[in-house]
Amino acid sequence: MHEQPEEGPLVGEDGTVGYRGVTACQAVGISYRQLDYWARTTLVIPSVRDASGSGTQRLYSFRDLVVLKVVKRLLDAGVSLQNIRRAIETLRSRGVEDLAGITLISDGTTVYECRSPEEVVDLLQGGQGVFGIAIGGAFKEIQGSLSHLPAEPATGPTPVGVPAEPAAGDELAARRARRRAG
Repeated sequence: MHEQPEEGPLVGEDGTVGYRGVTACQAVGISYRQLDYWARTTLVIPSVRDASGSGTQRLYSFRDLVVLKVVKRLLDAGVSLQNIRRAIETLRSRGVEDLAGITLISDGTTVYECRSPEEVVDLLQGGQGVFGIAIGGAFKEIQGSLSHLPAEPATGPTPVGVPAEPAAGDELAARRARRRAG
């Protein structure tokens, strides 16, 4: 019989919580391949722990997951990666509390940041903007997704014998191995 991993976030000695790449993908709704590419190209760098060689695992903070969710929504809406990079640079300079009050509006080319309902209305009345992303809504979605997904302590190296996160195509092999071990 297998022991179930503890649900919810695990807090490290310094109080920092981290989410493995596989968990981040599930919470945000992206593929591991996308996540890996975005990390390697520095679009969204895991702030708790970046990969540092073979066998280490990236750990993403809650804030990182919110940014990942925003990136996914912008891509889904057809915004170019170049414009998304610019928007993310702006978001990186803000803390979690600031992010929750921001709404991003885009016309598919430019991404505008609005901090109040009046700014949203002014932008829309000016004929700009086709869609908006309320980052506070992304917060709630990620919180809901994470309520049943595991987190990792942020301190200490990856334990020996714990497999690294699967490569994009290795999920099937990992499932087979788990089934054989069961």
